[in-house]
Amino acid sequence: MSGGNVLLLGGGGFIGVALARKLAAEGRHVYVLAPNAPQVIPNVHFVQGSLDSPELLAKLLPHCSTVIHLASATTPGSSANHPIRELENLAPSLRLLEALQAYPEIHLIFFSSGGVLYGNPRRLPVQEDDAVAPLSYHGAGKAALEAFLHAFRMRGHAVTILRPSNAYGPGQVLKSGFGLVRTMLEHACHDTPFEVWGDGENVRDFIYIDDVAEACARFVALPQNNDDYNVGSGRGYSIKQVQRIVEQVTGTELKTVYHPGWGIDVRGIVLDISRLDACLSWRPQTGLEEGVRRTWDWLKPS
Repeated sequence: MSGGNVLLLGGGGFIGVALARKLAAEGRHVYVLAPNAPQVIPNVHFVQGSLDSPELLAKLLPHCSTVIHLASATTPGSSANHPIRELENLAPSLRLLEALQAYPEIHLIFFSSGGVLYGNPRRLPVQEDDAVAPLSYHGAGKAALEAFLHAFRMRGHAVTILRPSNAYGPGQVLKSGFGLVRTMLEHACHDTPFEVWGDGENVRDFIYIDDVAEACARFVALPQNNDDYNVGSGRGYSIKQVQRIVEQVTGTELKTVYHPGWGIDVRGIVLDISRLDACLSWRPQTGLEEGVRRTWDWLKPS
């Protein structure tokens, strides 16, 4: 095993690419296992394949001291009526844990979700030790995998669990029903109707992509870390408040269409980030308005 080398599973996505750039800029050699290699990044080696490939894992794991698990085959919407789809996340992840049993020195960092894991908490901001009560099958899948990871810790393996809030920023690909800031900016760009399910008062915690990458990169330097952490801004914004910020930044009034709410939608979530701050002396550096502005500068037509 080579000290300092990092393996990103599912690292071809939004957070993965930002994290790969960050780690490579710090001088680490990064392997990214993903279905498609999105781009060329210095000191980043893309391997085409999936998490559910024992042969590729057997080749890559001996060369890495840290594994960062970002892979997810579902979103809250995609598995809303199909709970069986969460097996697409659970089964490969459990096979990963089985493979990692042969490498007790590897530090595993898992990206869970601070947005869906807690359901509607009794208090805000929500802390890591508060009850886990997901409303969606996607959240239930994250909770189930966290339970397996806690058991994995009991066998002597170092596992850091990160629970990010709603990440956004330049480089985020448009996905139906996912990524509020990115979706709003797309509608502002093309002057198309923006659909809201519910009254627009649901509250979310938003975190700029560079802040997520910074927090995770610091944990790579803490190979014995063994705890759970919220990764957010510690501040909540309603859909309507985000819309007002987007309209101010873009100079465009969004055409909004309201629909009845979904039963799986969390009413309000704001993450307490004091544990992360105490561990890393980390605070988010980019506020929502500035982050929206940077994202709009990246997306808007020239």
